[in-house]
Amino acid sequence: MRRNIIFAGPELAFLKELIKNKVPFMIVGLSSAALQGAPVVTQDVDLWFKDLRHPGILKALKKVGGTYVPPWTSTQTPPLFAGEAVELFDIVTHMHGLESFDKEANNALEIPLEGFKVKVLPLERVIASKKAANRQKDRIVLPVLRDALVAQGKDRS
Repeated sequence: MRRNIIFAGPELAFLKELIKNKVPFMIVGLSSAALQGAPVVTQDVDLWFKDLRHPGILKALKKVGGTYVPPWTSTQTPPLFAGEAVELFDIVTHMHGLESFDKEANNALEIPLEGFKVKVLPLERVIASKKAANRQKDRIVLPVLRDALVAQGKDRS
C-alpha cells in the first residue's frame, strides 16, 4: 500500500469531510502525480470542484475551522480557502487542455488515504494539462512526469 507523504491530520480531516458531504472534487496537478508515485514535489494541493457552490464545501470547512474566500472580480483574485487545516489547498477553477469536470471525473483514479479514497486526475491527464498550460514551470516537470508514466507501464506514445 502506498504511504501518504503529502497530507497531515488536518488536511486529511478536510478531505474526509468533503467526501462525507458528497462534494464532487478531485486532486489534480503535481499532487495527483505524487499520489500516483511520480517523484515530484509541490508547495500546494490543487483541488478541482465540480461546483464551488456545493453546500458541502462550507460544511467541511466549518468542521475543520476553515473559511471560503470568494474571488474578487475587481482584482481578478481567485477563490481560496483560509485557515490552518486548509492552507495547503488551492482551488482550481479551470484545467487547461482537459475536458469538463464530469468527463475527467469519470476517468479519475481512486487513491486510498488512511481509511478513505480520493479521486485524482490520472497521470496521463496531468501531463496533458501541463502541456496545454505551457508555463515554464510545467515544461520543466514534464520529462519527470513522462518518465513516471513510462515506469508505470502506461506510456501510450
